[in-house]
Amino acid sequence: MFIQVIQGQARHAEPIYVELDQWMKELASSAAGWLGTTAGVTGDGRFIGFSRWESEQAARTHSARPDQDHWWRAFSVLFAERPTFIESHDIFLDLHGDPNKARFVQFMQGRGRNPGRARELMGAHREQWAAFRPEILGTVGCLYGDGEYTMASYYVDESSAREGERKQPPPELKAEMDEMMSLAEGAPQFFDLREPWIEAPV
Repeated sequence: MFIQVIQGQARHAEPIYVELDQWMKELASSAAGWLGTTAGVTGDGRFIGFSRWESEQAARTHSARPDQDHWWRAFSVLFAERPTFIESHDIFLDLHGDPNKARFVQFMQGRGRNPGRARELMGAHREQWAAFRPEILGTVGCLYGDGEYTMASYYVDESSAREGERKQPPPELKAEMDEMMSLAEGAPQFFDLREPWIEAPV
């Protein structure tokens, strides 16, 4: 799998969603290898999105199409500055629900030490975490650069997400969470998408 993370400061949120819908109507059906996109604009106008592809080649082939280039030109002018791209083959998936049904998505970006250990921790006790936080439908993440990461968590809705944040985990899960936090370098950034745009091939 191959992920592209797209970010930028939106001039206005509504035109962003209009253009995303336009892409879905005009380009999605012929985007060979496209696995899905999650995107949105935060309350303070920050756009962030994941596009997932079967391979880097599939993403490159689609990007080279004239109709995609035409759409991208129209989309990119909706930002205060040209959007940035981050790309990664180092993907983490934990899907124990249907992320397409999420009504709230929270992206998190940061940097940490020992990415190998972080991946081990993220993959541990999945069933216990799913039982403890049933409002989380899934998590998709990618690692890149020097220990940097971007992760999206999909929630049933925001109220259940906030309620879950206040819960105290059992000792085993808390120890795991504490170790994960100890690997962090600096505070992560959060992007709350209260109107997430989530699409995948039909």
